[in-house]
Amino acid sequence: MTDQTGRTENGRAEGDGYLLYHSIGQYPGKARDMAASLTAFAECWGAPNDEQWGYALGQRQRFIDLWSQLLKAPSASLTTTENVTSGLAALIMALPREDLEGRVVLVAGDCFPSLHFLLTGLAERYGFELRTVQLREGANWVEDEDVIAAWGPEVGLALLTWVSSTSSNRCNLEALVAHGRKQGSLIGVDITQAAGLFDYDCMAVAADFAISTSLKWMCGSPGGGILQVMPDVIARCQPSLRGWFSQDNIFSWDINAFAYAPDIRRFDNGTPSVMACVASVPALEWHAAQDWGQQLAKNRAQCDAIIAAADAAGLELASPRDAARRGGSVMIRLSDADAAQALLAHLRSVSVFADARGAILRCSPGFLTTDDGIGRLTAALSQS
Repeated sequence: MTDQTGRTENGRAEGDGYLLYHSIGQYPGKARDMAASLTAFAECWGAPNDEQWGYALGQRQRFIDLWSQLLKAPSASLTTTENVTSGLAALIMALPREDLEGRVVLVAGDCFPSLHFLLTGLAERYGFELRTVQLREGANWVEDEDVIAAWGPEVGLALLTWVSSTSSNRCNLEALVAHGRKQGSLIGVDITQAAGLFDYDCMAVAADFAISTSLKWMCGSPGGGILQVMPDVIARCQPSLRGWFSQDNIFSWDINAFAYAPDIRRFDNGTPSVMACVASVPALEWHAAQDWGQQLAKNRAQCDAIIAAADAAGLELASPRDAARRGGSVMIRLSDADAAQALLAHLRSVSVFADARGAILRCSPGFLTTDDGIGRLTAALSQS
């Protein structure tokens, strides 16, 4: 329970030990803002008048506009998708067949597993070879030089993971994209684990497409995914999943005269889902109003404190030590999965919330996290 000042019963700031921004992002007042937005939607949608669609599609467009501003995306190059998996599937199924047939799709072994599941299933159907760059023995992440070594002109598409969800390793996008351009490959970037904490400029990065969700540092809701595709690639795409919203004029209902919209709208299909947009817009608006230099500096200082505590406890760091090569998370290897679960149980008892993948403890300090919360984490690490 919290009082009107946002303090818990023991006097702590609410969420001061929250370290799960790699999973679900939180910000002050999120529950209140989301409830107000969903209530406003319910009141509009349930009113016996003709205002529903204007309001609902307006909320979806606001979501798109906020993401477009964040990523400095070219006009009409970003649309909604349910998640990164569906976004990647939509892109692959829209490409000209010769882009992938008989060629290689390249991905790193520390990508988000769901994307690898998808690519494994699509390889035979679309006639490409899936090449997965493996981790070196005993390593926690895939090295950029190993990706480059595996990336030749036979690669039709390469999917880069900006920041790994298992190690917080941050790849060198500039070097990787430059190499991919020399190979003539299409290049996509999964920006999920860093979007909203680090600056991502679509024009500067110059990848062909980007995929993300709104769940992490953007503090949005499930279902609030995005697909951003550069205009020259959009022009070559013919999405397989198409519908009335794929047209330039959605009210063109001549069943014999379908034509794709000239921009990212061709990746839309039937009546769009808007609930995730409605639920996420308040978070995106809050996010857009923040001082991101200050937020990043806070994250860096708290990550440094976690790393120092892990070192003092003799624990293995499973993330890059160099901040320039690390995302917003710190991963620590414990002795085994049981030890990780025991530590998580203790942390919950002192209102510190992290998670683990096997023996790897994942900690991501964010907007609610305070130095007091970090202090309770480091005290627990010293006893582990």
